[in-house]
Amino acid sequence: MVLVKLIHKLKEYGKLVMFSHTIFSFSFALVSMVLAAKGLPKISTLIWIVVCFMGARTGANAINRVIDANIDARNPRTANRQIPKGEIKKGEVIALTAICFLVMLFGAYKLNWVCLALSPVALFLLIIYSYCKRFTFLCHLVLGVTCACAPVGAWLAVTGKFALTPLVMGAANTLWVAGFDIIYGSQDYDFDKANGLHSVPVKFGVKNALHIAMAFHIITLLCLVAIGLLEPQLGMIYFIGVAAIAVLFVVEYRMVSPTNLTNVNIASYSVNQLVSIVLLVFGLLDAFI
Repeated sequence: MVLVKLIHKLKEYGKLVMFSHTIFSFSFALVSMVLAAKGLPKISTLIWIVVCFMGARTGANAINRVIDANIDARNPRTANRQIPKGEIKKGEVIALTAICFLVMLFGAYKLNWVCLALSPVALFLLIIYSYCKRFTFLCHLVLGVTCACAPVGAWLAVTGKFALTPLVMGAANTLWVAGFDIIYGSQDYDFDKANGLHSVPVKFGVKNALHIAMAFHIITLLCLVAIGLLEPQLGMIYFIGVAAIAVLFVVEYRMVSPTNLTNVNIASYSVNQLVSIVLLVFGLLDAFI
């Protein structure tokens, strides 16, 4: 009986921190790491990059659920989340967040002084993005920049210095995430407007928001092409992957419209999980072949 309760609790925590969404920036981080190392880095570096990434993303998603608990409780779409329903206490989630962020900081310390020195910036972004929708429609871009810490951080973990490639990859990650977050946020247009929350859909309307998201994703593709041109390790296989991503973007925007947001979750999350997997597979294949 105790084991069953434990398994159930772990499942609820997995849902709470959206563990299934780990792939979103993890692919960018791994491709960036391999490009920086021109192959696989030292095993210790690989391990600490993964530790930092998992600590950061898990802590960020956990604290987001705490910060947004009252808003989630009022929104019919999110009222069944674990904290509003009382299945998980805020104190538990805050403790989990603290542990995750300490793990991230320790991982940064084990990597190099640059990662450690920049870790407070990452922590600030990981926390502040949850508040942004309370005061700016740029919240989607802040989320994107937060996610972009993954590829930039992975490059710094390997080389200890900035370069053009990770910055372009960070830009791609930023605009990609911001784009599909705008699509996802379109379904909350009425609730957000009624409750004084800010988003691109609230600011510009759902129709224009979808156009902005599309523009972000077109620029994402251009950034991915630029990465292929910047990095001699990448070639035809990588560009085939970029072409596949372009097709997935077309599919994504054929699934949603201002008058039909039924498939928003599939378009914003499921399709983009495939985008992330394609980038990871084709990027790593080309880097190693």
